[in-house]
Amino acid sequence: MLEEGERQIKMAQNRIKFQEVVVEKVEEDAISALPDCLLQEILSRLPSTKDAIKTVSGSPLLETLVFKHCNGHRKGRLNITSNEINAPNISSLTQCPQLKLKKFKVHSSFDIQFQSPLSSWIRYAIRCNVEVLKLDLWKTEWGDDFMLDQILFTSSCLTELRLYGCMINPIGAVSWKNLKSLCIIIRNLDEDLIENILCGSPVLESLVLHSCYGYKRLDITSKRVKSLVLSGFKFNIIEMNAPNILSLTIRGELLLSRFLLVNVSSLVKANLNWICTNGMNGFTMPNEAEQEMFKEFILKLGHVKELEIGFDCSKVISCLQAKGFVVPSNVKLTGIE
Repeated sequence: MLEEGERQIKMAQNRIKFQEVVVEKVEEDAISALPDCLLQEILSRLPSTKDAIKTVSGSPLLETLVFKHCNGHRKGRLNITSNEINAPNISSLTQCPQLKLKKFKVHSSFDIQFQSPLSSWIRYAIRCNVEVLKLDLWKTEWGDDFMLDQILFTSSCLTELRLYGCMINPIGAVSWKNLKSLCIIIRNLDEDLIENILCGSPVLESLVLHSCYGYKRLDITSKRVKSLVLSGFKFNIIEMNAPNILSLTIRGELLLSRFLLVNVSSLVKANLNWICTNGMNGFTMPNEAEQEMFKEFILKLGHVKELEIGFDCSKVISCLQAKGFVVPSNVKLTGIE
């Protein structure tokens, strides 16, 4: 009987195709006494998201709310039709009683017609004092990115924020007073916008910039930021001044003629794992300029206690060693045979 019950639960969970409401913790009502698997079973059997939200809307704390769209793949990308986001689901969320919401996640494709409903979702989450907000939005071909509502830039309850496929366009000063972790993916960031974000995030501890572009200098002078991850560069020259960070990771495809470390004097741990590319014909052996840049880079990190060189940088190390370069003692080669 127990095995049959578990099988039925799994089958019910697999029927959720577009929007799934995930409840990790509900306090101070009868629902909170139910096992997680049974609660998921109840939600999955409800005919609509509207009914699912009504089921949990009486609870003072809804831990996590996720709207996910993963309806098939086409050429490695999500294949999503426009009629799968509908008004009843949107109104059900925004009209239900205000909750204390810890996490709100949207994982879907984006079309310009969804600008207004998505903004409504986010405004609702912010009214619920959401702490963790994660937006992963794939735009349709030749489409526009999602324009973030201005209310987001002054939300003092946010502690963790992830933005993918979003236009970051604050009007005025950013005010993320409690934000500790920020991840921005594939976005044009100039120096003024970066400064606005950092100045408005006084307790920020972790910053991830993935495939961001548009800036030539990265100034991180806050004493609170301790971890910096940079992934995917397509610049000419970039300078980095981050005197207080303790951990630095650089990874992904790198199309960069010069990377200058102005000040990373507090750095304790660094991980270098980038791929040298020529931008047109795929991956190539590092040229002379790339080898010299990498050599200068690791020598600049001579004070770092733990300097890991990943597999993707192995070609550069091999080329340098063939020329007689002695790898510093703090370098640890990982994933290299």
